[in-house]
Amino acid sequence: QVHLVESGGGSVQAGGSLRLSCAASTYFLTRLNMAWFRQAPGKEREGVASISAGESTTYYADSVKGRFTISRDIAKNTLDLQMNSLRPEDTGMYYCAASGLSWPLLDNSYNFWGQGTQVTVSS
Repeated sequence: QVHLVESGGGSVQAGGSLRLSCAASTYFLTRLNMAWFRQAPGKEREGVASISAGESTTYYADSVKGRFTISRDIAKNTLDLQMNSLRPEDTGMYYCAASGLSWPLLDNSYNFWGQGTQVTVSS
């Protein structure tokens, strides 16, 4: 079992930046395929960015390419999401997800999920 805890959410104005972090207390994150998802009110959860285990290959949704960066902080054992040039449509609950055996890219089939952190972008 992998326990994931997200942090770093908040409220910003359009054009601003936020950095989200996801911590796993009992597992080395470099061994996991991981991703960030988000869910806006009334909408389905969608994948935002993902990173593979080992080589740390990254993959992004078209809507965030060039604005968001997913990375691992090995020293802190966290998965981070740097979000720049935020837009009101980026508003939502952001979730960290992990999978051990496969890399689902931005599909919802990850095995482990955090509780989420809220991001609100005002215009």
